[in-house]
Order: sequence, then C-alpha cells, then structure tokens
Amino acid sequence: MSAPAPIPPVTVGVFDSGVGGLSVLRELQRQLPLAHLVYVADSGHAPYGERSTGYVIERSTHIARFLLQRGARVLVVACNTATAAAAQVLRDAYPDTPIVGVEPGLKPAVALTRNRRIGVLATEGTLASAKFQALLARLRERAAFHLQPCPGLAHAIESGNPEAPEVLALVERYCAPLRAHDVDTVVLGCTHYPFVAAAIQRAMGPQVQLVDTAQAVARHTVTQAQKMLDSLPAVPEPAARPRHVEAHTSGAVDHLARITARWLDFPVQVQAWA
Repeated sequence: MSAPAPIPPVTVGVFDSGVGGLSVLRELQRQLPLAHLVYVADSGHAPYGERSTGYVIERSTHIARFLLQRGARVLVVACNTATAAAAQVLRDAYPDTPIVGVEPGLKPAVALTRNRRIGVLATEGTLASAKFQALLARLRERAAFHLQPCPGLAHAIESGNPEAPEVLALVERYCAPLRAHDVDTVVLGCTHYPFVAAAIQRAMGPQVQLVDTAQAVARHTVTQAQKMLDSLPAVPEPAARPRHVEAHTSGAVDHLARITARWLDFPVQVQAWA
C-alpha cells in the first residue's frame, strides 16, 4: 500500500510570546513538508504570562492580522497563555480560518500511563487557568495528576542553551517531586519544554514516558489544513518545492537566528518585526 500523498502547499502562521513555539514549528515542518511556515516570536513583548488578558488579546490580534496578510490559511497559537486568553477571540474574528491552540496533553497521558500516576510540568499561569482546570476535572477519575509549576524554566530556556547549568538545575528541582510521586508519564505542558526533553528524561529515568504537546498540536493542524484544502479547488502539486520557513521577531534578530540555527534542523529566514 502506498503512503498517503502529502498535503499540497499551504501557508501556516504560528506565533508565541517567544521561542517556545519553535517546538511546534519543528513538528509542523516534519508533518507538513510542503507548507510555507511563517513564525512570529513576540519576544519584545514577552512574557505574556505576566501581562493582562486584554494586553495578550491585543498582541494576539495584531500578530494574527500580520500572519493573515502574509497569506496564512491556518493559524497556530503556539502559546498556552495566548490560547487561554485569545484563541476564542481570534476564532470569532476570523470564522473562516482554522485556528489551532495548545493545551497540555492530559488525554494522551491517560492513554499511556500504566500506574495511573501522571506528572504535569507547566507554568503557574497554565495550571491556574480555567481552561486547564476544566480539562483536568474531566479526567481526574481516570488517573492521579501531580501538578508541578515550573516558575523560571521557560524564561531560562529562552536564553537558547537547553544544557545551561541554570536550566538543568531548574529541571532537577521540578522533576524531583514527580519522582517522589512515582509517576510513569510526564506531560510537557509548555511549548518551551520539548527543548529540554532530554534533560527531563534523564532526571525522570528511562522508564518514564514524556508527552510532547507540540506533536499533538501539529497533528491537529494537519487535520485542519486538510479540511480547509478539501473545501477549495484542487491545486496541482509541484514536482519539487523547497521548504520555506520564515520567522519574524519583535525582539533581537540575532538571538532568534542563533536559536533557530541551534534548535532546528532546517533553515529559517529570520527578520525583524514590530
């Protein structure tokens, strides 16, 4: 049986308050090899977790408008804070555009756990959000969830070196309580955390399974892109099309360029953006 044909070229817009969403961008590039991916790192206005809901909505709306002007047919809100604050606002504003948000992968973790003990590593804001608490309430009877807030970890990862001593020290601090609870599955509840997955795996041990939110988000984006394309006239697929990935940042261009070169295995065109 032949493999399914790849989804034809489509522009997908992705944004985060910083570099964490690059974990989602990486998975999208793997699952949508013909896509034109446009990423926005709003580093000049980060962290969103310390901003008001109104501010996050304002920035998210500004970024979404830019991505749509760049030709995006699907938007991915690769930030837990922005998803909770602004995803529905964006869906109401752009009802014809598929908008994919992120949430910690509790459901996949329930399917994977063997001893029904699941650890969740996430930001304090995510764990306290109504969206997360509602998801948790629906699954509490199926497993014991041990919630571990990780203040400072996402910010430390933003420095660009996942193996920096301060990053590893935070990973150990936040994994120790999960080891004490004997969890066998750990949810990476922030888009930054896949970039320190190796350190988390070392801290937890090889017997513990990690659930990467970025993979689930990418799969859902592929589904939404296919549905959107199915509603349009057929587009001939080119015989060969170079993968085109561009990134825009409201922060330092050289910083994002260094991080994309270190963390991603494909070229990214990095540009300044306001």
